[in-house]
Amino acid sequence: MSEKPSFFAELKRRNVYKVAVAYAVIAWLLIQAASILFPTFEAPTWVMKVFVVIVAAGFPIALVIAWAFEMTPEGMKRTEDVSPEEKIPQWSRRKFAALILVIAICAAALLGYQVFRTKPTITAASEPAGVPTKSIAVLPFENLSEDKANAYFADGIQDEILTRLSKIADLKVISRTSTQRFKSAPNDLREIAKQLGVANILEGSVQKSNEQVRITVQLINALNDSHLWAETYDRKMTDIFQVETDLAQKIAASLEAKLTGREKKEIAARGTTNPEAYDAFLHALALLNRQGVAALEESIKFLRRAVELDPTYAEAWCSLALAESQKYFYPDHSELQLARARTATETGIRLAPDSAEAAGALGAFNSYCLRDYDAALVQLEIARARAPNNANVLLGIGNVKRRKGLLDESIAVQHEAARLDPLNEDIWVNIGRGYRGLRRFGEARTMFDRAHAIAPSDQEVLSERAETYLAQGDLETSWKIVEPLKFGPGERGFGLQVVLLVFQRRFDDVEKLVAPAVADPGQSPLFRAIGRFALANLRVAKNDRAGAEPLFLQAETELNQLRAAGDDGVLLRDVLLGVEANLGHRDQVETIADSLLKTTQGDLWQFPREEETIARAWVTLGDFDRAIPLLEHALKVPAVEALTPAFLRLDPGWDPIRNDPRFQKLASGK
Repeated sequence: MSEKPSFFAELKRRNVYKVAVAYAVIAWLLIQAASILFPTFEAPTWVMKVFVVIVAAGFPIALVIAWAFEMTPEGMKRTEDVSPEEKIPQWSRRKFAALILVIAICAAALLGYQVFRTKPTITAASEPAGVPTKSIAVLPFENLSEDKANAYFADGIQDEILTRLSKIADLKVISRTSTQRFKSAPNDLREIAKQLGVANILEGSVQKSNEQVRITVQLINALNDSHLWAETYDRKMTDIFQVETDLAQKIAASLEAKLTGREKKEIAARGTTNPEAYDAFLHALALLNRQGVAALEESIKFLRRAVELDPTYAEAWCSLALAESQKYFYPDHSELQLARARTATETGIRLAPDSAEAAGALGAFNSYCLRDYDAALVQLEIARARAPNNANVLLGIGNVKRRKGLLDESIAVQHEAARLDPLNEDIWVNIGRGYRGLRRFGEARTMFDRAHAIAPSDQEVLSERAETYLAQGDLETSWKIVEPLKFGPGERGFGLQVVLLVFQRRFDDVEKLVAPAVADPGQSPLFRAIGRFALANLRVAKNDRAGAEPLFLQAETELNQLRAAGDDGVLLRDVLLGVEANLGHRDQVETIADSLLKTTQGDLWQFPREEETIARAWVTLGDFDRAIPLLEHALKVPAVEALTPAFLRLDPGWDPIRNDPRFQKLASGK
């Protein structure tokens, strides 16, 4: 009686081992081939997933067949029904090895093709000069929600994805300020990519219904209009962070961007588990990209709500710190507002000490609130290292360098910001201001022209361009630009219109422009005091000292009340200095002048303007010897709207010193 073979011996006899090995190699070969062919024919990503599942499911089926059936000359039969004479002789080891070798050669050829083939994102032949292959713009997401008020949610999701992508150094990522100028799913992607300087575009839509969210996205090679992949996510609000992380990782993988350990950690960060807090944060994000005090106030309201709902929400605290610091810089320069900015900044740092957002918040606090520009620059450079694609950080670095008097470096880094945010008018305006501060008027106008091309309806840009002509003494051209424009009180252009009318010595026209704004109860107390000071100066220019005196006294009272309430800003002290000089209060002028120089001595961008303001006060008091050295220095160095000889020639405020030979020499310069 023969001994029954063991289970493993039976596996070997029935060729199950060989079938398993052969199937595994062939399956791998098929998957490699599919990974090449499916993208070539633009098959959706789900096709590849289904194919892999089918191949994997076939493995156990093949093993079952190998066990239960035998091949005979008449075809396949059950093993139990086959006699030894019917069996096809088993393959020799040599034949089996030859088969495996052939399959391995084919697999190696496919692998080599995968490694050395031209990558599908952007071919070298189709890539325009200067456009990196690892570059992307995320277009505004279309809001498909029934409630159109949910548009903020689509904007916020786009912003959150960009925040994650901005931290990947191996990518070039265009900022939202530029991409928001294009609609979602536009027709001419190639033209948009050309304007933004990118090779790839992500577009998508968001649909929100209560706590359920659907996000649909597709990544497109804009240079050849090929779809790289598309995804649809159906998630609850609490799972949105995972979607944003998944998208950032998938984009990085598709563009073959290398991720460091820090970058992987930061793009996987989860903000909050509170859906209401996240909703409030997205509301704020949509507002933070808008200009103006009203938008800033509204964003602060939502951010305060977000951190109230989730006190551990680090990203919201950092955004709140930035907004509160901006508010302290303008318009609320009070101790209470400074305390709010400090609390938000310290909380953000405590909750996320190693994040780009925390470093950026501390940099903003040091700059806007403490005027410590060395400390601000250190933190902003840390934020830049952690989020190299954040154009706002680069713009902030440029502004701080400008404050430190490093104008050439400031302009250079702001050009870097423009590369990441080419359609952001604010960046081009700031570059223009840098050139204007250097008194390079032609280059300044070129930058203002670029900003105007982006935002043709922004009259403030035109007013900045007009000011460059005034600085050169071309009063006629400057007035021709500004005269037809309409500005509200408090806007930069309004102030320029007043200055131009004063320089033309049209004092009655100035009063008609300023008096209604001063009488408007809706204006801020500081603006009304400034307006009264301006009206008083008009009366002085018309030799009506008696009419000017009550206005100076009223402005003095209002300014001192504001100062006692906590507003000790540079602008307030500038105006108070002029008021006290006109009232003949020499001791007060001395005290305020010293405080202004001490406050701005580390701000080389503002300091020369304070020298000019203090020189005016000494001229008003008849102390020309103290005024001349201040004017000499202010004329030599870069500054915000830097003083020029043309201003000395045209401004009636310098009339008392006009016959001094020293002043005449300064005013006659180019």
